Amino acid sequence: MAADPRIFIRKRAAELGFDACRFASASEPWSAGERLALFVGEGRHGEMAWMETTLERRSHPTAMWDGAKSAIVLAMNYGPDQDPRPELEAGSDGYISVYARGDDYHEVIKGRLKILAGQIAARLGQEVKVFVDTAPLMEKPLAARSGMGWQGKHTNLLSRDLGSWFFIGTILTAAELEPDEPVTGGCGSCTACMDACPTNAFPTPYQIDARRCLSYLTIEYGGLWPSEFRAMTGNRIYGCDDCLAACPWNKFAKSAQEMRLQARDNLRSPPLSALLALDDAAFRALFTKSPIKRIGRDRFIRNVLHAAGNSGDHSLIPQVESLLDDPAPVVRGTAIWALRQLDPSRFEHLRRDREGMEGDIAVQAEWRPAVHP
Repeated sequence: MAADPRIFIRKRAAELGFDACRFASASEPWSAGERLALFVGEGRHGEMAWMETTLERRSHPTAMWDGAKSAIVLAMNYGPDQDPRPELEAGSDGYISVYARGDDYHEVIKGRLKILAGQIAARLGQEVKVFVDTAPLMEKPLAARSGMGWQGKHTNLLSRDLGSWFFIGTILTAAELEPDEPVTGGCGSCTACMDACPTNAFPTPYQIDARRCLSYLTIEYGGLWPSEFRAMTGNRIYGCDDCLAACPWNKFAKSAQEMRLQARDNLRSPPLSALLALDDAAFRALFTKSPIKRIGRDRFIRNVLHAAGNSGDHSLIPQVESLLDDPAPVVRGTAIWALRQLDPSRFEHLRRDREGMEGDIAVQAEWRPAVHP
């Protein structure tokens, strides 16, 4: 009798630094596609147009690759070495989501997956494809099907062994591999994640409205923010960890072992004053090999200006005022809001001087206090 190939795959996965390896059917029916269609149909995806354009391909793994039979789901832990939530109290420093404080996880994990996939293909003689959050594959439902964990009330994956701080990578293969059993959800009556959300982004348990999520707003949303969310963001300048950090299952979480996923010292509570000074070249240099680089300097400075406006730190006023003439409209408009928060009298003085001078309609509206109180 031939040895179970899953034994070899799990062994190699562990040697490559993965913290868990599970197996699921990639061809059996599921309801995840219907849930995604409802999410998009209600507009909860916001400006993420790619979710709508790839909706059919996302509906099921075989809609993207009709030869897929099995999914090999891998987890790599990126947990912090301490609870990051106290950092949200540091008003003059920015808060960067834990996952983005090290190297870009796409590059770290994809390299390991490619090695493992090559070994699996050689061993099984079947085609394989590798995915790390960059293709229209619904990885969280696949991971839940594999028994890696379950999707919690915040819609993220939870594990009894890893908590909530881990990345998911997937290898689809044409080989038939025996699937692992799913696990039953362990959220019970707990609503800690929903209660922790500063913007009430969860309309009901197990559902999210991305348009209200600070991770979406700081990363995916490109324009001037709706006014209601600006004060809610506090000092969060890239992503938000509140719902993850609040989960009681993190008592089982471990800090990241992979060196490239560990936090860089300069991305732990970076001073807002240093970030406001970044031009495009300095931004790119600071965030080399970081996922933050993807959003670009202008969107990032917009986020930093929100934090500056919420900081109460008057020493930031000269830097904020200097950004009133930034080439990017999204920076100019947010600088107006931040100045109004920090120094209303200075804002009013400049408003009278500049009224009617700004050509961009959205930015001009920022000078009107009645529109954005």
